[in-house]
Amino acid sequence: MSVITLLTREGCGMCARAHDELTALVVELRAADRPVDYRQLDVDAPGNTEYRGEYGDMLPVVLLDGEQHSYWEADIPQLRADILG
Repeated sequence: MSVITLLTREGCGMCARAHDELTALVVELRAADRPVDYRQLDVDAPGNTEYRGEYGDMLPVVLLDGEQHSYWEADIPQLRADILG
């Protein structure tokens, strides 16, 4: 199962757009019987200082299976291709 994680920050318009795009992709993948888990993580939430320090200036950041996939926007075509193999 692939795990998509969106790193966000409260009030980030680009993060909100990435969330909407990723949500649509997850629905599409699940409809095609591709198991995928989607998580969203606020880098400013308590306990997330590691993410804030590493990615705070690049938001939104998309991680695929814990590895940086894209930043400043969600690269949906590439993410789809990487998940579908």
